[in-house]
Amino acid sequence: QVQLVESGGGLVQAGGSLRLSCAASGDIFSINAVGWYRQAPGKQRELVANTSGGSTNYLDSVKGRFTISRDKVWKTVYLQMNSLKPEDTAIYYCVADPSVYGVKEYAYWGQGTQVTVSS
Repeated sequence: QVQLVESGGGLVQAGGSLRLSCAASGDIFSINAVGWYRQAPGKQRELVANTSGGSTNYLDSVKGRFTISRDKVWKTVYLQMNSLKPEDTAIYYCVADPSVYGVKEYAYWGQGTQVTVSS
């Protein structure tokens, strides 16, 4: 089992930056894929960024603004968010999975952290 705890959310003005962190504990050596989802009120959940097997992918709307990274032993995963826009407002969830490729449903989820971008 893996436990994920996010931090770093908050209120920021448009154009500002935030860095989300996700601390993993438990069987961290089983993790091969990590990512960040977000869900805004009344909207579907969307995968913002993910990385596994040397490949990194981003939602089109965040490309060039967000960067996902991790430390070498998967203990912490980060999401650096720059040039934030009001439409980035959502609850952000850290996710992880033992699979390297083709993850459709991540096995492990954090509790979420609120990001609010004011205009």
